[in-house]
Amino acid sequence: MPQTPTTPFPPRSRRLLRAVAVAACLPYLGLKTAWVAGSHLGIPAGSPLLDDRVALAAANALTILMDGAVIVLVLLLTRPWGRAVPAWLLAAPMWVATGLLAPIMAGYPLQLLVGALGDGAGSGGGDGRPFLEDWVFAVVYGGFIVQGLALGALFVLYARDRWGHLWRGRTADLRAGATRRPGQRALAAAALVLVLFPLTLRAVWACGGTVGLTADAVADRGADAQVLEGVYVVFLLAAVAGAWALVPRRAPGPPVRVPLAAALVGSAAVACWGGWMTAAALLAPGDPADRPTDLMLLTYAGQMTVGLLVAAVCVRFLAGRSARLPAA
Repeated sequence: MPQTPTTPFPPRSRRLLRAVAVAACLPYLGLKTAWVAGSHLGIPAGSPLLDDRVALAAANALTILMDGAVIVLVLLLTRPWGRAVPAWLLAAPMWVATGLLAPIMAGYPLQLLVGALGDGAGSGGGDGRPFLEDWVFAVVYGGFIVQGLALGALFVLYARDRWGHLWRGRTADLRAGATRRPGQRALAAAALVLVLFPLTLRAVWACGGTVGLTADAVADRGADAQVLEGVYVVFLLAAVAGAWALVPRRAPGPPVRVPLAAALVGSAAVACWGGWMTAAALLAPGDPADRPTDLMLLTYAGQMTVGLLVAAVCVRFLAGRSARLPAA
């Protein structure tokens, strides 16, 4: 059962994190609102974003709602009424937010480092047309990183208070049958097999290979794109390794919180971005010849499937622990 907070207001550190998270959302929300209103702020002339104004407005309206949801989550994690919210109603949007933010938080600083070393790619499309002004990426991704850090810290504090008993102990203790849910091992094994396809393609692309890519994707390929592919490889490995470590066995292992965190963050990252790229490829207007190849779509869909399977492992694991272990 959710615990009742002892004070009506969160400690000062949580109020500070809340303020930082909300403030980090404002530049992105302001920029997106300006674009919906018809402004071209930060969009250079000739950008492919201007090819379809209706699609641009619709996409920006959607992302305004998504970033606005971050503010709702921040309030939920820091207000007394947030303790009464059903677990699934918090966990689902938090998992999505984690999945969308984690690759940016990991990848953008590495891309900046690559760019500083003189081996990054520009922000144009494969046809050489500029996409966005460079400062837009700095404002947007910088804000995302701050959002992710503040939101993540708030969720860790909230989850520790409400569900901290679920990840106490070590993985070696999971061999007790009461912690296992039917199908958990099968789900983990399925993820371990299915990950081979997207993992292989992502690794090839990270190493500079171009198999299965469109001509535009090849033309726009640079070291920063390879860095992002490498980030997806890491999240895929983290997801399946974490899921498999949560399967009860007699072998010794790390504290439960380590593979659980890896599985949750990894599954969110690969599932959400796999789903986002699949949807963008299928719904984007334009010449069908410019859309992702079948191999790219299969990679995105496979990545999404692996993430959902690992998420199911985590849900079954936590449900089993919740049924067995009393709240503190």
